[in-house]
Amino acid sequence: MTELRFVELSSSVLSFMEQNLEPKLTYHNLAHTKDVMKQVERIAIGERVAEQGDILLLKIAALFHDTGFLETYKHHEEKSVEFMLRNLEEGDLSEAEVERVKGMIMATKIPQSPSNNLEQIICDADLDYLGRDDFEKIANGLKEEFLVYGVIKSEADWDPLQIKFFEMHSYFTETCRTDRAPRKKLHLDQLKAKQPQI
Repeated sequence: MTELRFVELSSSVLSFMEQNLEPKLTYHNLAHTKDVMKQVERIAIGERVAEQGDILLLKIAALFHDTGFLETYKHHEEKSVEFMLRNLEEGDLSEAEVERVKGMIMATKIPQSPSNNLEQIICDADLDYLGRDDFEKIANGLKEEFLVYGVIKSEADWDPLQIKFFEMHSYFTETCRTDRAPRKKLHLDQLKAKQPQI
C-alpha cells in the first residue's frame, strides 16, 4: 500500500466511524482511534522500527483495531478484522501483510497477548493513556462507557476495577516502560490512596 492510498483509506474509514459510532462510546471513539494511530508511530520510532512498510502496517492496524465497535461491544476484535477485510481493495496488501495486521488487531484483545514487536507496539499504543497526563479525562470516558454498557454496575465499582487492571498490566516496549510506566505508577498510587482504609 502506498502512503497516498493509506491517506485515502484512513480518511474514508475515520469519516465512516465519525458518522456511525454510537455516541455512548465515550472511550472507544474516533479520538481514541486517532490517538492510537499517533502513538504507534511514536513508539515505533522509539523502538527503532526502520522498515517503513512495518510502520505503515502498524498504522493500518491502529486505524481498524476498534472498527468492530460499529457492530458489537463484546468480542469486537474479530469484527474489526472483518471490517478491515471488507475495506481493503485488491492489491492493497499481500496475504502475508493481511495476516500480520490481523495479528496486531487480535493482540489488543484484553488481556493483551502480543507475539512480536509490532504487536507489542500496538498493544502499548492502545493503552498509552495509562501513563499520561490526560489519564483522568480519558479514564472518565471509559467509566461512563462501562456504566452505559453494564460492564460496571455503579461508580463505586470503578476505582477497584482500575486498580486491578493497573496491577495486571505492564507495558511491553522499552519506550513505554521509560516514557509511560513512571506516570502510570503515580496514577496507581493515587487510585490506591483514594480507597477507604479497612
